[in-house]
Amino acid sequence: MVDLDATPEDWVRYTPRQRLARYLAYLFCIAAIVWAITSIDVIWPWVYDAPEQMADLLGRMVPPDTSNLPQILWVLLETVNIATIATAIAVVVSLPVAYIAAQNTTPNAATLWLGRFILVSSRSVNTIIWALLFVAIFGPGIVAGILAIMFRSIGFIGKLLGEAIEEIDRKPVEALEATGASRFKVILYAIVPQVMPAFWAVSILRWDINLRESTVLGLVGAGGIGLILQGAIDTFNWQEAATVLLAILVLVIIGEFVAMTLRKRII
Repeated sequence: MVDLDATPEDWVRYTPRQRLARYLAYLFCIAAIVWAITSIDVIWPWVYDAPEQMADLLGRMVPPDTSNLPQILWVLLETVNIATIATAIAVVVSLPVAYIAAQNTTPNAATLWLGRFILVSSRSVNTIIWALLFVAIFGPGIVAGILAIMFRSIGFIGKLLGEAIEEIDRKPVEALEATGASRFKVILYAIVPQVMPAFWAVSILRWDINLRESTVLGLVGAGGIGLILQGAIDTFNWQEAATVLLAILVLVIIGEFVAMTLRKRII
């Protein structure tokens, strides 16, 4: 019961036990940070020398070398194609995965755990690791890059769509089921309209992310602009590396603008 006669001096936000718990939590966080800093092996002379090395590297990059610009732009287009094709395939594949991973639409417990296993497996492996795996299977090239982006995207898209399906309003579903509608019609007319905004939002967001991730696939031989960047770094051609980095920056900015425009027009 609240004491109406209590003065402001009598009121305290936390009880003594709560304050002790907060202090212990603070001490634990500080101890964890100190342990993390002291447990890693840092070569501090290299850290102190980093500003000077960065200035020297930037000096070698200026002015950017544009003699190879046509090839850079062509490979940049290849990078966009990798991201777009991989996203399109991942969207199609992730739809049934999201359906069986949602608790309110999955046929049974076995399919639920199968869907969850696919989503976790996809998201637990980094894109570069997927790329290394597919380069070993299919050899260097854009096929490995597309598959790496696709396998990584399935978990992302499927998880968010599965959560959107679980949050739908059950009333339209129950109304159609009461009329004797087939399962396909229930999905088409009761579930799909409710998850379409989330579907477009997730798809556009994932394409934007994939556009960024596809720029580094060439570092492991999976195609894209990263292949030229790795070659320039390996040959110490820093002026061409600067051109590639500027091209990637422009691509990311354009991709962000396109994604923003699509979200405004579609969602």
